[in-house]
Amino acid sequence: MRVAVSKDVFPLAKAFTISRGSKTEAVVVRVEIEQDGFVGQGECVPYARYGETVESVMTEIKKLPVPISRKAIQSSMPAGAARNAVDCALWDLEARRSGKAVWQIAGLSAPKPEITAYTLSLDTPENMLAEAKENTSRPLLKIKLGGEGDIARIEAVRKGAPNARIIVDANEGWTSELYQEIAPVLVKLGVEMVEQPFPAGDDDALLKLERVLPVCADESCHDRSSLEDLQGKYDMINIKLDKTGGLTEALALRELAREKGYLIMVGCMVGSSLAMAPAVLVAQDVEVTDLDGPLLLAEDRANGLTYDTSHVHPPQSELWGASTNSPT
Repeated sequence: MRVAVSKDVFPLAKAFTISRGSKTEAVVVRVEIEQDGFVGQGECVPYARYGETVESVMTEIKKLPVPISRKAIQSSMPAGAARNAVDCALWDLEARRSGKAVWQIAGLSAPKPEITAYTLSLDTPENMLAEAKENTSRPLLKIKLGGEGDIARIEAVRKGAPNARIIVDANEGWTSELYQEIAPVLVKLGVEMVEQPFPAGDDDALLKLERVLPVCADESCHDRSSLEDLQGKYDMINIKLDKTGGLTEALALRELAREKGYLIMVGCMVGSSLAMAPAVLVAQDVEVTDLDGPLLLAEDRANGLTYDTSHVHPPQSELWGASTNSPT
């Protein structure tokens, strides 16, 4: 077994801004695992918010003893970006060696296209109005908010996209006072959900505040071990493979969260189609799919996912999760 790791950089179509700052490129780590002439690959997006860098993730992967297996890495690697890339590469490798698609190996139904959100990054109300008008035909818009001026921003987006479903993401940028001021406005404007209003670890206010619309945990939810602390605070969780540490844990988290009564959102960091492909399997029939990362890039990988105005489509064999047993 051979494990190779590399860094890829994808310029963004335009600057992308959230409450914590802006970026103009997506820097990702790609893992390639070869065995018996078959090659599987996976991608992750190291995230500074969780103490990750491209260098630390690459070092973690390079130190792995080979051979490795999906089962072994669930205990030998912590949840996070590094394990995600390795786990997804191992799923892809198994599919190519077995002649079965990943969804078949995982015991899932054949994937179908899912409506995906399209994200409008944090900006002035005027610029967000213009962006909303450009994307008014999309069925679901996700709006990045972050504090002062948010009411004007969301009013502008609603004006620009009067018929779209809207969800908002504060990325830990609100206070309790701001939430209480903004929440009734969101309800009035038909916003369907608010994502991570308060900082992770400092969200106990949600135990007492009236949740007039569903509240989704993102930074507060990583893997199954997170769920216990979310009770009474959140109505929905955002499953991201870079947080769960791969497809294996993401599927397990989805199952357990359903059992506990949570609504499910499947989201992403800003990466290429290779990072989104496994998440499409997790996103089947969930309440909210937010896998628009490739749409924010100036150029995606070759053989990337297919997007139409509304949907993200399942990956083709050339990208990830193939059902072929012909070695390279």
